[in-house]
Formats: sequence, structure tokens, C-alpha cells
Amino acid sequence: MELTNSNTQTKSSYLFFLVTGIILVAFNLRPAITSVGPLIGMIQKDVGLAHWSAGLLMSLPLIVFAVMSPIVPKLANRFSNEKTLLIGLVSLLIGISIRVIPMTFFLFVGTLLAGMGIAIGNVLLPAVAKDKFPQKFGLMTSVYSTSMGFVASLASGVSVPLATGLNLGWQGALIVWGIPAIVAILVWSFLVKFNQGSQNAVRKVTPSSNQIWRSKLAWQIAIFMGFQSFLFYVTISWLPEILHSHGISVETAGWLLSFTQLVGLPASFFVPVMAGRFRSQVGISFGLSLSALVGFTGLLFGSSYPVLIISIILIGIALGGSFPLALSYIGLRARSAAQAADLSGMAQSTGYILAAIGPLFIGFLYDQTHMWTIPLITLIIVSVIQMTFGMLSGRNRYV
Repeated sequence: MELTNSNTQTKSSYLFFLVTGIILVAFNLRPAITSVGPLIGMIQKDVGLAHWSAGLLMSLPLIVFAVMSPIVPKLANRFSNEKTLLIGLVSLLIGISIRVIPMTFFLFVGTLLAGMGIAIGNVLLPAVAKDKFPQKFGLMTSVYSTSMGFVASLASGVSVPLATGLNLGWQGALIVWGIPAIVAILVWSFLVKFNQGSQNAVRKVTPSSNQIWRSKLAWQIAIFMGFQSFLFYVTISWLPEILHSHGISVETAGWLLSFTQLVGLPASFFVPVMAGRFRSQVGISFGLSLSALVGFTGLLFGSSYPVLIISIILIGIALGGSFPLALSYIGLRARSAAQAADLSGMAQSTGYILAAIGPLFIGFLYDQTHMWTIPLITLIIVSVIQMTFGMLSGRNRYV
């Protein structure tokens, strides 16, 4: 009886640390990126980056996501989920640490390493949730996607105050986000010791075939994921600059970017739950994409402060709900865990290629026109494309 109680306590402790670890990984999947947007002006002046180079800096992690996504399951199959996540967190911490050296080389190499670490978390977090909590997958998706969104918004909001208010500079404001990485590394180092049976579990979700690449529905999901990521990362990168062009101060623009993401947190939590209750998600996708369409139109034509606030609220709702909806599609449109893993790797690798184009392309358009009109028209068009493929992906079918 004592042995049984001991085993029960050990299992309960493991589950507690596992849930904590999942949330901590989620905490680390966005700040290294979202903290850069409000500081991009300072970084450009200090390092000497053109707008297109700054756009490349924001796109680089997404390029890494696209390249790494098909590789991550193979790494997990070799080392286990826990060890691979730990490797990713260490890579993230190293990247955050060296990119604060005010030289172009270290800025880009650090961003590359941080992107590799985030890519590992992006791919494995849904796999861990599906494997460890198969009956609570929707709830766990809601929990970690909401956690991700909350810390992402916090990073956007406090970046400028940390840099200017506390006189940390852009380097200090960026390196602060190594602290959550350190905490996560400690927790996952502990979880590695309880890695019983995870090697077998990983192999169950390792992609088994290339058939998914020939699925029309899989491509629709991948394109939806790509364009919703396009809109998200463009917003993270350039919304402060767009708002600044309307006469809003840099610090206020940073907080408004934070506010945009905070507004999306309820959608981030409830969309996966709602998606799981309906056979078709066409209506949900239409509503989210319409919100993005109206929001970016408001930024284009709006000049008053209230119109800008309403616009960023609508954008926040759209961005907050679209990413967890894309994650939900991966589970809902697949018949098995193995098929879901195939779809996840395919959707994230191809989707992030589209997403990587966003900040770079929008920065290039601004450099060519020196106005935000053409870039915003482009975002309106992308919102329509997202709506189309989101609704196609939302039909009650399987890949």
C-alpha cells in the first residue's frame, strides 16, 4: 500500500511539473520575437539596419521554423520529447544572450539560435499535449496558446519602458527574456529524469509517410496557417511603426501592440474549445478573418484615435483566435495521432515559409513607397486569402 501511495505521489508530482513545464515552454515561444518590434527603431539606429534588413531580422525566426519543423520529430525520436525540448530551450537562451551584442553578425546569429529553440517548442508542444493529455487536448491547447499570447503581449508592452524607463537600452530589454528560459530549463531538466517510456511515445507520433503532402485539405490548412502567421508577425513587427505614423508616441505604440495581443487572449482560449464542439469551423474562421479585414481597413482609412483603437481591437481578436484555430485544425482534420503529427510538420514547415515573407515584404514595400498605404492594402488582401483557406479548412472532412 505504501508503494502504491508512493507511486501515486510520484505520478502526481510528475504531472504537476509536466503541466508547469508545458506552460513555461509556451511562455518562451513568443517574447524573443515580440519584444523586438517596439525596439526595432532603436536597433536600426544603433546597429545601422535598413527597413528591409529589420524585416529580415523579424523573418529569420520564421525561416528557421520552416526549415526545422520537419526535422524536430526526428530529433525527438532520437533523444525523446523532454530532452529535445531542453535542447531547444538552451538554444533559445544562448540566442537571446548573444544577440544583444550591437553588431549585425551577432544580432542575426543570436536570432537564428533563438528561432531554432522556438521551432522545437512549436512542433513538440502540441505533440506532448496530445501524447500526455489525449482526453484534454483541446483544453491544453487553450491553456498553452493563451499563456503564449499573454507573455507575448507583455513582452511587447514592457520593451520600451525597460529600454528607456529603466535605462536598460534595447540590449537589456531583450536579454530580460532569458529569465523565463532559465526557469523552463530548470523544470525540464527535472522532467528529463522522469522520462520513462517517452521514447516509445515519441515513435508513435513520428511522421510515417509522405501521403500528407498530396492531400488537398492539408495544403489548405497549411496555407491558412501560413497567412494567419503572415498577419501576426507583420503586426508584431510593424504595428508600432504604423501607429507612430498616425502621431502616436513610440512608447504608447508599444503598449498598444501589447493591448492588441491582450484583447486576443479570450479568443485564444475559447476558440479551440468552440472548434471542438462543432463539426464545421467555417463560421468561426469567417468571423475571425472578417475581424482582421475590418481592422486593417480601419488602420488604412482611420485617422482618429477611437478608430485606431477599434481597429487594433478587431485585429487583436483575429490574431488571438486564428493561431489556436490553426492548431485545432491539425487535430480535428486528422484521424489519428500519427496523421496529426504528419499534418503538423507539413503545415508548420510550409506555413512558416509564407509567414517569413511577411515582415520582410512589408518592410520592403515601405522602403519603396515611404508610406504605409500599400503595405496596409496588402494586409487587407491577405486577410481575404486567409478567410478563403480558413473556411475551406473548416469543413467537416479529414486529410
